[in-house]
Amino acid sequence: MKLKIVNIQKFIRSLVIIGISVFFLLLIGFNHAYSKGEVKYKEEYIYAGDTLWSIAEKEAKNNKYYENKDVRNIVIEIKDINHIESGNLKVGQKIKIPTF
Repeated sequence: MKLKIVNIQKFIRSLVIIGISVFFLLLIGFNHAYSKGEVKYKEEYIYAGDTLWSIAEKEAKNNKYYENKDVRNIVIEIKDINHIESGNLKVGQKIKIPTF
């Protein structure tokens, strides 16, 4: 079955409108899929006895940003954000923790 384009201008205009619509739908879809919202940071000071693990456990329970995330992944993310190479924290050190 062959299709014949009767009005080439209407055909091209329709293709452009469809293309633009698909582009915006994809743009909206990707933006929604990859962002949970604007990430903000809170600053926490390290006290005696604090460890990355204990901080990560506390954030997993109390911080919606880390909802349903594994504590190990939270530790890694906190280390990355704060450029901490070892697990050693110093009393009085200030670290940033993502939040909404």
